[in-house]
Amino acid sequence: QVQLVGSGGGLVQAGGSLRLSCAPSGSIFSFNVMGWYRQAPGKQRELVASITTGGSANYADSVKGRFTISRDNTKNTVYLQMNSLKPEDTAVYYCNAQRGVSYSYWGQGTQVTVSS
Repeated sequence: QVQLVGSGGGLVQAGGSLRLSCAPSGSIFSFNVMGWYRQAPGKQRELVASITTGGSANYADSVKGRFTISRDNTKNTVYLQMNSLKPEDTAVYYCNAQRGVSYSYWGQGTQVTVSS
């Protein structure tokens, strides 16, 4: 059973920064895409950012220029650096890992709260 351990959420003022981490139980190379999704109260879960094994990154328009996804293969960890945070970034953030086209795994979620 794949486990994704996410961490790094918290409470921050608008304009501040947070860094989320996600470490899978298996090798990071066994997942072709890893990423972060978020879900705010009353809203659908949405993709925030993703990164492929080759390092290609994809971002939601709402976070482009503020968030950066990266991977450290030596630490088997994916990071989401979040800068210039806004109150509308408040949500539960979920780490996701995809293996092939059929398998998708989720972390337990970490709360990010941005106060105005």
